[in-house]
Amino acid sequence: MSNKVIHTDKAPAAVGPYSQAISAGNALYSSGQLGLVPETGLLPEGIEAQTVQSLKNVGAVLEEAGFRREDVVKTTVFLTDLGNFGKVNELYEEFFGETKPARSCVEVSALPKGGLVEIEFVAVKSN
Repeated sequence: MSNKVIHTDKAPAAVGPYSQAISAGNALYSSGQLGLVPETGLLPEGIEAQTVQSLKNVGAVLEEAGFRREDVVKTTVFLTDLGNFGKVNELYEEFFGETKPARSCVEVSALPKGGLVEIEFVAVKSN
């Protein structure tokens, strides 16, 4: 089994020495997706806008790798303020719909580029 680097211009380029995601067999492992707008590399204002963009970036990486939202089995959500959990949770639920991946959510002291939210995931294709 060989690993494949996943890259799409529909999600922001990595801001360090890592890949947007790696496909390994029937699994996909993503790096965290900030709410950066791919075309500008900038963060929109506010937790809602950054969460929506972060989820769009997750969707773009999934699509590029040939995976669907329903294939996501685990996510980790990083927030700089757990007081934003409710707002993020509403938008997260809209994005995943009936799909309910396992999830961890943690508060961190800071995120790259001053982001307010970052979301990473693991997806597995059914055979």
